[in-house]
Amino acid sequence: MGLLDDKVTIVTGAGRGIGAAAARLFAAEGALLVLTARTGHQVEALAAELRADGAAAVAVAADISTAEGAERSVQVALETYGRLDAAFGNAGSGPVPAPLAERTEADWDAVHAVNLRGSWLGLRAQLRALVAGGRGGSIVLNSGVGALVGGFGDGTQQAAKHGLSGLVLAATADYARYGIRVNAVAPGVVRTPGTEPFFAAGPGFEALVSRVTPLARVAVPVEVAQAAAWLLSDRASYVAGVTLPVDGGITATRSFS
Repeated sequence: MGLLDDKVTIVTGAGRGIGAAAARLFAAEGALLVLTARTGHQVEALAAELRADGAAAVAVAADISTAEGAERSVQVALETYGRLDAAFGNAGSGPVPAPLAERTEADWDAVHAVNLRGSWLGLRAQLRALVAGGRGGSIVLNSGVGALVGGFGDGTQQAAKHGLSGLVLAATADYARYGIRVNAVAPGVVRTPGTEPFFAAGPGFEALVSRVTPLARVAVPVEVAQAAAWLLSDRASYVAGVTLPVDGGITATRSFS
């Protein structure tokens, strides 16, 4: 049996990177998937790929930074499978790092619209469906090691990631009594299409990441997906309210310098 056998699972930000890796892994672990991204063509292609391999997957083009987009993926899960069991709130974005005082209000709003507001909107819609379903469930948010270690990444994004940890704690306090577990994963540096420009600029970035990471390398997307799959599964049945580092040991050093 797979970790996620027969669990109706939403994956947001599923078009590429960690989200796409999670979709493929969750499908292999038996999940029934609803794949969501703003880029509808990407999730349509991924859902078709998974169906060709025998998995159950539907695609939803939606902007999770809006209430309508967040609620649409839940609605599709209920319409397609009749229930919701789990969700991986992976959608997010990040700017090129800059000193905090150099950021504008527009920078702040753009980062928080997806990373914090969008995550809250998705969490809200998913919690409502899980409570109504009466069977409990599990939700994992994709945060970042910047929620746990100072000086890691852009300050506006880091503030949003701290907010995600707050959402995890609040949701656990409010909904654990319904059998709903809410956790987060906090990746270090992961090589994805979103981070590729940093690597493409030259060897210095990867050398820096390797130097400050005890495991001395960059992560690949499936490594984050594996942690999320475990947290979503019944094997993590007594884990709630946790922001789990998936960072190669960066939090052990407590700095990024």
